[in-house]
Amino acid sequence: MTTPAPQAQPLPNLSSSQGRSLLDVLLERGDLTQSNYDQLKLESANTGRAAEDLLDERQVVSPEKLAEAKATYYNIPLVHLADMGVSPEAMNRVPENVARRYHLFPFGIDRADNTLEVAMQDPLDLQAIEFVEQKSGMRLKPALATATDIEAAIAERYAQSLSSEVVAALKDTGEGQQTRIVDATELGHVIREAPIAKIVSTVLEFAIKGRASDVHIEPMERQTRVRYRIDGILQEKLVLPRNVHEAVVSRIKILSNMKIDEKRIPQDGRFTFKAGDEEVDLRISSLPSVHGEKIVMRLLQKSQKVPTLPELGLRGRALTLLQEAVKVPHGIILITGPTGSGKTTTLYAILAIVNTPRVNIVTLEDPVEYEVPGVNQVQVNPKAGLTFASGLRSMLRQDPNIIMVGEIRDNETTELSIQAALTGHLVFSTLHTNSASGALPRLLDLKAEPFLLASTLTAVVGQRVVRRVCTSCRRAYTPPPEVVADIKKVLGPLFTAFLQQQNMQENSLTLMRGQGCKQCGDTGYSGRIGIFEALSVSDKIGQLILERASADQVEETAVAAGMMLMKQDGYLKILEGMTTVEEVLRVAET
Repeated sequence: MTTPAPQAQPLPNLSSSQGRSLLDVLLERGDLTQSNYDQLKLESANTGRAAEDLLDERQVVSPEKLAEAKATYYNIPLVHLADMGVSPEAMNRVPENVARRYHLFPFGIDRADNTLEVAMQDPLDLQAIEFVEQKSGMRLKPALATATDIEAAIAERYAQSLSSEVVAALKDTGEGQQTRIVDATELGHVIREAPIAKIVSTVLEFAIKGRASDVHIEPMERQTRVRYRIDGILQEKLVLPRNVHEAVVSRIKILSNMKIDEKRIPQDGRFTFKAGDEEVDLRISSLPSVHGEKIVMRLLQKSQKVPTLPELGLRGRALTLLQEAVKVPHGIILITGPTGSGKTTTLYAILAIVNTPRVNIVTLEDPVEYEVPGVNQVQVNPKAGLTFASGLRSMLRQDPNIIMVGEIRDNETTELSIQAALTGHLVFSTLHTNSASGALPRLLDLKAEPFLLASTLTAVVGQRVVRRVCTSCRRAYTPPPEVVADIKKVLGPLFTAFLQQQNMQENSLTLMRGQGCKQCGDTGYSGRIGIFEALSVSDKIGQLILERASADQVEETAVAAGMMLMKQDGYLKILEGMTTVEEVLRVAET
């Protein structure tokens, strides 16, 4: 049966510029100089050619600035397809060859209004609009995008298995279709056959291939968006029709042994998923929201190798200090930083150094992220009464040599950790503070006795993680003078030492940045590396602890003794081409 063509509808108001021309808009925005404006205006009048054609030919305005001005001139939205989730249903309405022929890309769909949202290079192309409306059976709602953005979206999104697989699965799902409840023994069979389960499976496979650490499935008023946290940044990759949300959530709940009929309270669950040779543990969290339940899935790689300290980015004095600190048979070593700064990974790297058959290592974690052979790992379970404090008390009766506590978060855990260090144990833990020096006042706030803390604390490491510049598309560039001045100010004598080491002059300094490519998903970054500061608790620092000195006083003393600050470590990694100024400022600017 042929879909009837939609009734002719008026286009959005593309002429609300109140008599202004596109050149006028560019001039008002400051994107065009008065001389260029006069020249183009005169040439357009003399030759009869459209100003837009002349702008494309002369290239006196960047494509991005021109697109912004056109969006203002035509009074329609400007979209950046690389940063958006795309509806597989919308893509299914417009074949790839049609999208290429008319230089457009479908990204959204609204069944209620029977409209298709399409990014176009030329929103006045009435022939393209009419053809796509006939082809799709829907009314078009044009948006503006640059030609480069549209071409990249067509090349990547149509070829992307995520969208094509989900489109195929959506064809098998009817409006309001419900997912049947199955026995746990049937799950393997069902996930291979059921269309909703195929969507979940594809979303997870894409997460593994894309190196995602988390997947967010978020219900909105008219659609469900799927976002992936890749290299610490959330990226929207997919938009699902609203009617499949409940079924997708139910499928995930079945897999993770959660109650599918309980939607009023948050729930937690877990399951293991295998894609090819890779196996991941998934920690599932559901949360009731206004438009339905939001699901967050944390991916923990089972086969992932624990990195070494140099692989994490530790080097020089900080690396030596930490390597020496772990050789001391007792004391406390703390790793500090905000959530998501890689503290637990650093703890695992330290455990890998001290893990030998001659010592008994017991860990208390929430959750257990890596399984380390030879280490007794315990999962915190507050519902059953196993907290960090109660677990630590029990662990001390297990004849441990080395104890790792996932996090010091209360007075009792602080006191027990200090007692364990005093009785000859080596204790590793993490603390939520912005800097290494900030850990000392924080522990005093947690009722630690200054004289006990001064005698048990061995070292404190502050850290963040920054994204690495993509090696496939990185290019050298000359930084502006103000950036060089900032680097020089932050690094001080280290800047001069670097230039001498590289046999380089200040005016010939170049930095690296990614252009964006297929390998890095057009972000310019691929992978992550840590930036660190390592504070050794010397006699001077111990005296400051006894005096309850501020974090600033502790930091000042540590820097005078040779400690490199986190921001300085980051700036050195910028000079070496590992990361960018924007990344270091994003995570280390306090």
